[in-house]
Amino acid sequence: MATFPGAWRPRTDSSVPLFEQLRLRIVHLVDDGGLPPGQRLPAVRALATELDVAPHTVARAYKELEATSIVATRGRNGTVVLARDERQRRLGEAASAYAEAAHASGVSLAEAVRLLTAAYRDQG
Repeated sequence: MATFPGAWRPRTDSSVPLFEQLRLRIVHLVDDGGLPPGQRLPAVRALATELDVAPHTVARAYKELEATSIVATRGRNGTVVLARDERQRRLGEAASAYAEAAHASGVSLAEAVRLLTAAYRDQG
């Protein structure tokens, strides 16, 4: 993957955490097609070395990307970019699980939406 990260490097003088800068960079590349579905991302340690950051920084970015179904970690096969339809399917499953948990807890739809909205805002 010669084009990623290319000349890009996280800015150590930024108030945005390094893992978040990397996460945003990958999201941008996925959205623009620079990282197509199925593209394997560099191994955590390799990318950490290339970017001159701690491996935990890369691992955290990958974990955040996986939580939002942008990538999937496939064991020895590495971390790969998911197709948009796969991301939608995974998010749909997560939404179903949340709705089921909220309903089982006796939470109204309005309260469930309020909680989801608050959690979503906390992410940004």
